[in-house]
Amino acid sequence: MLKIAFHPEYIHPVRAGHRFPMEKYELIPLQLLHEGVVKTENFFEPLLVSFEIACLAHDPDYVQALFDLTLDPRMVRRIGFPLTGSLVDRERYLVDGTIKSALYAQQYGISFNVAGGTHHAGYDFGEGFCLLNDQAVAARYLLKNKLAKKILIIDLDVHQGNGTAHIFQDDQDVFTFSIHGDKNFPFIKESSDLDLPVSDGITDDLYLQLLSKHLPNLFNKVKPDFVFYQAGVDILATDKLGKLKLSPAGCRLRDEFVLLNCLQYQVPVQVCMGGGYSLHIKDIVNAHCETFKIAVDLYNF
Repeated sequence: MLKIAFHPEYIHPVRAGHRFPMEKYELIPLQLLHEGVVKTENFFEPLLVSFEIACLAHDPDYVQALFDLTLDPRMVRRIGFPLTGSLVDRERYLVDGTIKSALYAQQYGISFNVAGGTHHAGYDFGEGFCLLNDQAVAARYLLKNKLAKKILIIDLDVHQGNGTAHIFQDDQDVFTFSIHGDKNFPFIKESSDLDLPVSDGITDDLYLQLLSKHLPNLFNKVKPDFVFYQAGVDILATDKLGKLKLSPAGCRLRDEFVLLNCLQYQVPVQVCMGGGYSLHIKDIVNAHCETFKIAVDLYNF
């Protein structure tokens, strides 16, 4: 069964006109159910991740300040949301959702979190709407519990996964791979194990050629026994922040290629939605829902 992490707390209230499209976390499950892609039993509700587990990928002092709501105001500004207990709880739910999703992926081949992909959170900092790095914590959880030996993180959000790169910069058990806009946020990049920065305005063909050139080589070189996939849809031409020019069809082909490689190399994959900032919310939701549909088709759910 395709298992999908979702919690009502994913839909955190933000001020009117905020550029972060929080409503997508409510609309994605509704759209999937409306179209008959999944049923209610496909969804599971995560719990609050513990302090100890959050510290698998983060500095304990940072996590404590986050949980106690005592972060430095400059860090709060860097994150971009007002710091509240409900916001921290939201992040704790989505981290647990990604951990449990990873465990389901090992059972069924693939699993999703409706939220997550909070890749700007580093070892001792939050940034860009990210407080805790859910896929990094989940990767460390698998390694600590000897559920994986070598992990590949595929980050295809338009923004570099700087926090993920920061956390795993000296970790030989996790290989970080990012294709991202060269001149986009974050403007000071970290070093992933493989970074492929692309120019503004890149279209489907060049993007997909780049991905197809490098991804199979990584499976052969890294030989992962688990994959985390950050499937941001801010690569779309309609995205307000992305600066790339991919079509919905190109975005779908990207996801299909990633998941086909996971299938071909028989590596379980956990998928998080990542970013998406198109002017019309339907463009974001439709692109995210396509990722789920590809999984249902390829994995015969």
